[in-house]
Amino acid sequence: MIHLGLHTDNWRPLSMGFEAACEKIAATGLKHIEFCSIHGQNFIAALGYDPGVSLQSNPRAIRRFLDKLGLAVSQIDGSYPMMGPNGAAYGVQYVTQTIRFAAELGCPMVDTVDGAFETPGLSRKEVFRLTCDNYRQCLAWAEDYRIIVNVEPHGPYTNDLDFMQRLFQEFESEYLRCNFDTGNTFIAGHEPLAYLKALRKYVVHCHIKDVSPALAAAVRGEETGIGSSEVSVGGGVNAENIRACIEHLHQTGWDGVVSLECHGSDENTKQSVAWMRGVVKGLKRRSGR
Repeated sequence: MIHLGLHTDNWRPLSMGFEAACEKIAATGLKHIEFCSIHGQNFIAALGYDPGVSLQSNPRAIRRFLDKLGLAVSQIDGSYPMMGPNGAAYGVQYVTQTIRFAAELGCPMVDTVDGAFETPGLSRKEVFRLTCDNYRQCLAWAEDYRIIVNVEPHGPYTNDLDFMQRLFQEFESEYLRCNFDTGNTFIAGHEPLAYLKALRKYVVHCHIKDVSPALAAAVRGEETGIGSSEVSVGGGVNAENIRACIEHLHQTGWDGVVSLECHGSDENTKQSVAWMRGVVKGLKRRSGR
C-alpha cells in the first residue's frame, strides 16, 4: 500500500521551524512526516527558522509532540554526503548518531546521499572503496538498532546506476536499501521509471519531486539533484514520470511511504497533496479496492 507523507524541509525556504512545519503537515490530514537531522546545533533552527532537528534533542519529547498531532516519522534525513574522505570523517558519525536517534524515536529508516560534486583527485574505483568502508561502519549500527539505512540518488555517484547496483550488491543487506527520488533522477537526465525499475528490489521509501519547465530546460542532464519542487507536485514536467513510478510501485506490490518534497506554501502544499491523493485513489479504483 502506498502511503503519503511530507518532508518538513519543504518549509525551510519559508524560514519555518520544526513544530510549525509539523502542524502544517497535520492540517493536510496526512499521517507521515520526514525531517532532517542536525548533528550538533544550528542557531537558525534554535531560533525557530529551520525545520531540522538536532540529534541532541530529546527524541521522546518529540515523539510525544508528534503523537498529539497524529503523526509518524517515516524516515529521518541524515544526509551528510557519505561518499569519499569527508564521508569517512563526518558522514559516518552523522549517520550512526541519526540511527541511534531514529531507534529512540521509533522511526524505521535513515536516508543518506552523496555530495553534489565528484571528489577531486580520486577515481570512481577509489571512491567506491571508501564508500563501502563508510557504509560498512554504519551497517554495524543499523543491524544492532534494526534501522534501515537508505541511499538516495542525489549526486554524481548515486545517479550512476552501475555504482548504485554494485554498492547494494556488495552487502546484499536488508539494512541497506534505497530511497528513490523522482526529481533527482529526472534532473540528472534519467528516465525516472527506468531508474526505479533497475533499483526496485532495494526501494523501501521514496521522495516525490516535480520539476518546473524552466528548471528542466536550464539544468537537466547537468545537475544531479534538487532540494524540492518549486512547482506543486503534478504541476511540472515530471508529473507523468511520477504517475508512472507510482503505478509501477503499486503493480509490484510495494508497501511504503512516498514523501512529497515541494515548496511549503499553503497553496503549493494543498495542490501537491490533492494531486497525489488523486493518483493513489486512481490506483485503488483500477484495482477494485
